Amino acid sequence: MLSLQDVSVSYDGVPAVRDASLSLDDGHVLAVLGPSGSGKSTLLRAIAGLEPVAAGRLSWDDADLAGVPTHKRGFALMFQDGQLFGHLTVARNVGYALRLRRTPNAAGRVRELLALVGLEGYEDRLPATLSGGERQRVALARSLAVQPRLLLLDEPLSALDAGLRERLAADLRDILREAGTTALMVTHDQEEAFAVADRLAVMRGGRIVQQGDIAEVWRAPADPETALFLGYAHVLEGDHAHVLTRAAGRPDAAGSVAVRRSALVVADAGPLTGKVVSARVTPVQIRLRVDVDGAGELDAVARLDARPGPGDRVSMVVDASRIAVVPEVH
Repeated sequence: MLSLQDVSVSYDGVPAVRDASLSLDDGHVLAVLGPSGSGKSTLLRAIAGLEPVAAGRLSWDDADLAGVPTHKRGFALMFQDGQLFGHLTVARNVGYALRLRRTPNAAGRVRELLALVGLEGYEDRLPATLSGGERQRVALARSLAVQPRLLLLDEPLSALDAGLRERLAADLRDILREAGTTALMVTHDQEEAFAVADRLAVMRGGRIVQQGDIAEVWRAPADPETALFLGYAHVLEGDHAHVLTRAAGRPDAAGSVAVRRSALVVADAGPLTGKVVSARVTPVQIRLRVDVDGAGELDAVARLDARPGPGDRVSMVVDASRIAVVPEVH
């Protein structure tokens, strides 16, 4: 198990990570999510042993890692660009560490790994002949080759286009689960974090502001800024928040309200009313922007047979699963 207790990392006396504490049990995947400059990559490099820890304790199975060099930690690190050896075939890239360790039946292990990442038959290909997604699969297979105690993933999908990133994120989740690999991934993309990990830590300003199971963090963001970064569309306060919580059957809820897109659904006699600002028809529903009485402009959806358009007044209900009460903004 990985454990961090009040870990800080500084550059020339300037803190980059401040008092970070988290734990990661064996077999789980933790995503550290945060914007650029939040300290997430610095935290990953400190765990890998590439950056010195200025304060706090970093341990694995209660054994302090202070002073343990990177190559003796039993961790593997995968970068966003894969960093494959261009002059080596796919098989030799994957088996590189196995050859250094003189691992018996290394060729068989390479075949198993290529099958795991969906690249059977690619053994003799060179990296230059592969797509970006294929190169990342090779890099992942190479990282898994020596069965690391912990796999560290530094924005592994950020260099890929959106469609490929989405597909490979789902594959990455399945590969890590099938291999039983404990992994820590840093990313700035909440959808990527939700797709791959089962636990989440949110970083901002060098601090971990919230952590827990993915569903737990999503349902109850620690503060409005975290809610917006997680993908909620708006945070409403005061009377506006009360309008929404009352309509959702939670009239006594205190604090601000984080609202996901399409949290409102047009209904024949809903408790909310408003005027349609814009409408866009999709194959399955009509996506609306509605100026809700007492709450401002919010996203909503309607059935295709409802046919509301700009200027129409509509009534709406609240999908309570798509709102979250967060602490008051001060």
